[in-house]
Amino acid sequence: MDTVTIIILSSLAAMAIGILIGRSLTGKSANKKIRTAEEQSKLILKEAEVNAESIKKDKILQAKENFFKMKTEFEEESNRKKSILLTNEQKLKQKEINLNKQFEQIKRKEEEFERLREALANQMEIARQRKEEFEKMQKQQIKILEKAANLSADEAKTQLVESLKNEARTNASAQIKEIVAEAKMTAAKEARKVVIEAIQRTAAEHVIENAVSVFNIESDHIKGKVIGREGRNIKALEAATGVEIIVDDTPEAIIISGFDPVRREIARLSLHRLVQDGRIHPARIEEIVNKTTKNIIEEIVEIGERTVIDLSVHGLHPELIKMVGKMRFRSSYGQNLLQHSREVANLCATLASELGLNPKLARRAGLLHDIGKVWSEEPEKSHAIIGMELAEKYKENDEVCNAIGAHHDEIEMTSMISPIVQACDAISGSRPGARREIMEQYLKRLKDLESIALNFNGVNKCYAIQAGRELRVLVDANDIDDRQASDLSFNISQKIESDMQYPGQIKVTVIREIRAVSFAK
Repeated sequence: MDTVTIIILSSLAAMAIGILIGRSLTGKSANKKIRTAEEQSKLILKEAEVNAESIKKDKILQAKENFFKMKTEFEEESNRKKSILLTNEQKLKQKEINLNKQFEQIKRKEEEFERLREALANQMEIARQRKEEFEKMQKQQIKILEKAANLSADEAKTQLVESLKNEARTNASAQIKEIVAEAKMTAAKEARKVVIEAIQRTAAEHVIENAVSVFNIESDHIKGKVIGREGRNIKALEAATGVEIIVDDTPEAIIISGFDPVRREIARLSLHRLVQDGRIHPARIEEIVNKTTKNIIEEIVEIGERTVIDLSVHGLHPELIKMVGKMRFRSSYGQNLLQHSREVANLCATLASELGLNPKLARRAGLLHDIGKVWSEEPEKSHAIIGMELAEKYKENDEVCNAIGAHHDEIEMTSMISPIVQACDAISGSRPGARREIMEQYLKRLKDLESIALNFNGVNKCYAIQAGRELRVLVDANDIDDRQASDLSFNISQKIESDMQYPGQIKVTVIREIRAVSFAK
């Protein structure tokens, strides 16, 4: 039921109601109300008709608009499809024209080929005829020569062959010498070319390691907290980390001195955490240093894992990965050991690729060639032999083990990778500024200084500080009394005088400390 019908029915209902109301009323008032109701019903009816006509016109107009819109869309879609069809038809015509042209070109080439084939057949026939004529002439000349020389053709051939052999031998020996000399020159030139290309393709960064780290602070009042009352905080920190903490007039900086990079890093991170926390006292210092030491061990493993991933060295034993991480905190003649090993690994892979060898195996050997330098349990052996034994222990490839052990000519080379590792080690170490002999000697002197004190009974820890001018020895108070501590200091100093060469003098300080610990529960 549409809107117009509803309006008309409503109007009729209103009229009916009005009539009923009019009939029910009586008198003049009733008639008046009836007329009023009739007028209202007529007005309502007229208004309903006007509204119905307006709605009808709107509907018709809307329908026309929809019709024209649909017609326009249909025409646009038809034109678009017609345009696509015309374009495709033109493309097909163009392809047909191109195919016809290609067919004509092929037909012309076939005709040219046929003409060339016929010409070649004619030339072959002419050549055959000339060959027959030449053979006839050659036979006639041989007969004439045989009569003139009183030799048969076979005898003349034999004499000619012998003379040619002698001449060939003479020429061959001279040429062999020239070829050998040229081969040597070419081989040397090619070898230099391969090595130079490998060096150029390997990016290297050179960082000379030092023995000092700088810890930056926000303000100088933190220095007082670090020193503590009567210097107890700084003494506890030095005893726990084995480095020397230098607090001087340098603005907003504390100097950490020590030859071992791991100890310096532990001290630096511990200072950072203590300053951030604000609670700086001996017990807190020991707690933070212990936590930092554990974190450094985890960081070493993470560095090793990241290194083997970067170099695509797979299947490495976890202990070897840990040793690779330790390389980050070691140096070789002032050159960072991890950077040196990474560079050697990349150089080995490049050279192996140039020579047609296995680049993955060469990269693995290059990374592990100095692994023995981070193993301190057998100092009497060379690092190459220690590294080879470690590689054999952890089931590395035989070629890798041989390359590690032979890179300083301490064992015989049995694979082609071994000389590559040796050459790349020399290339990396001989770059300008890569190494510094003085630093290596300095670090070795400090390590020897500590090892002398550790060989005495009762010594727990030993730290060389102040650039090797002081040796601090921590002893167990239960094993060493005060008198023995004095004797120990004297004995260590005498041992240092007899076994070492060093500039100036070395102060030996033996620290004996008793701690009483109880727990309130």
